[in-house]
Amino acid sequence: MLKEPTMPDAFILTTVDVRDPAAFAAYRTAISGLNDRIGGEMLVRGRTVETLAGAVENAGGAGEIVILIRFPNADAARAYIASPDYQAAQPLRDAAGRFHIRLVA
Repeated sequence: MLKEPTMPDAFILTTVDVRDPAAFAAYRTAISGLNDRIGGEMLVRGRTVETLAGAVENAGGAGEIVILIRFPNADAARAYIASPDYQAAQPLRDAAGRFHIRLVA
């Protein structure tokens, strides 16, 4: 019997260089619960302690926040970013600092 093809998990990997902690707190409040509504699972949320190897020009260093969210597939990850709730929070995100948001699949 053939197995049905499954779509692989997809991840949103975000790095944040927070420039305005108050705006970042407001942004986090604005998107609170969105992972659960879209089907995402928070895997990592923490601060970079140190860079062990490789330097990327203009990358954040110690203190940079790293966030990793797992989704059932790339379409669900894209739906998270495209959702009205996330889009409404975009001005807060932009005011909070420098974000690099990547889709990894």
